[in-house]
Amino acid sequence: MTETDQAATGRRDRKKRQTRAALTAAALRLVAERGLEHVTVEEISEAADVSSRTFFNYFTCKDEALTDDPALDSAPVVRRLAEAPRQVPALRAVRLALDEAIDTMQADRELWRLRLAVIAQNPALLPRLMTGSVETEQAMVAAIAARLGVDPDHGHPALVTAVAGAAFRTAMLRWAADDSRPLRAFVDEAFGAVAAGLPDPGHTS
Repeated sequence: MTETDQAATGRRDRKKRQTRAALTAAALRLVAERGLEHVTVEEISEAADVSSRTFFNYFTCKDEALTDDPALDSAPVVRRLAEAPRQVPALRAVRLALDEAIDTMQADRELWRLRLAVIAQNPALLPRLMTGSVETEQAMVAAIAARLGVDPDHGHPALVTAVAGAAFRTAMLRWAADDSRPLRAFVDEAFGAVAAGLPDPGHTS
């Protein structure tokens, strides 16, 4: 590929990222203002200055535009999970694999605050975060099973995946409502509580 071709590819990729971001921002803003049931794909597309056909080049539905974000792409998380040292417990390995996503979300905090506010108003959207697709969940389960040397149907990999997803979602919602600490602090607290067996607050033994 020539330098000219590389430059053209870079421009196309940048334009795609910009279009996706514009659609997401428009969807979140409109739903925050009007409510989920009162916003259409056509209105989102118009607000982002693209066609409805273009919308469907990026998202399959309105809910996906609201919840899906490159920061939560499972591919790099699964890759980092596979690369974590084998002696690291599975739950801790998942936490470490989320580092890049956490940093990306922190850098784009205002958009995420708006997204999480919309999700708080529409709880049906919440399960789409982190484990929003069957494919994502299966990839995480398979990666954890490979780390542990067990079959994906063993049960433990699926449990770790579900618990990690719940811990991360809880941390995100707390972070959205409290700007006194970074997302990383909330995530570490949630994963730490799970790893400790979820002791009740103030409990000493």
